[in-house]
Amino acid sequence: MTTTEASRPMTAGRTAAEPVSPAAVRLRRPGWRDPRLLVGLVLLGASVVLGSFVVSSASRTVPVLVADEALVPGQQIDPGVLVPREVRLHDVGLYLPAGVDLDGLVAVRAVAAGELVPRSALARDTELDLRPVAITPEGPVASGVVAGAAVDLWFVPAAGRDGGAVEPRPLAEGLTVAEVTEAGRLAVGSGVTVHVLVDLATLPHVLAALAEDGSVEIVHVPGGLSG
Repeated sequence: MTTTEASRPMTAGRTAAEPVSPAAVRLRRPGWRDPRLLVGLVLLGASVVLGSFVVSSASRTVPVLVADEALVPGQQIDPGVLVPREVRLHDVGLYLPAGVDLDGLVAVRAVAAGELVPRSALARDTELDLRPVAITPEGPVASGVVAGAAVDLWFVPAAGRDGGAVEPRPLAEGLTVAEVTEAGRLAVGSGVTVHVLVDLATLPHVLAALAEDGSVEIVHVPGGLSG
């Protein structure tokens, strides 16, 4: 090979050892039939529907009954003491809906004024196992003894023949006051009659104590006012 041939550039071709550049890959724009695009559209639509449902559920209100005044066990339900109110509830089935038939219903537990009335707080009068007993204590009645308050009953026997004191004994605990009435100024004792709801199992003991020689006294349970 001559000197002229060696210095001449190789333009006719490339040697086998020289690397070849790969062909450029062109990205194609996804079409409507692309599965990834379809899945994205489905997820977007589902999120919009779910968000609308959550917002509408949070702002939805239902009419339920609210106690316009305190209810006590054994009280006959007068439609005038329950008023409808629109409220937001997650579990509507727990409370009494507006428009329900209240005929023959009585309260089986205390419900404070302004409280939503639970279904479990009312029952038919034939299902109630409480009876109101009128008690006129000889001693003073605490100011906390009002309708709906919790009280205990104690029997204080009359003094023995020797004039000594006799130990009082408990009759019942945690009873509910249904009503408190005041007698005239000439009434004997405290002049206050307290109507206490007594369950059927305890009723014989309370009635027997009322017939004994002595007095049945009412003791207020602090913090026992329902509601």
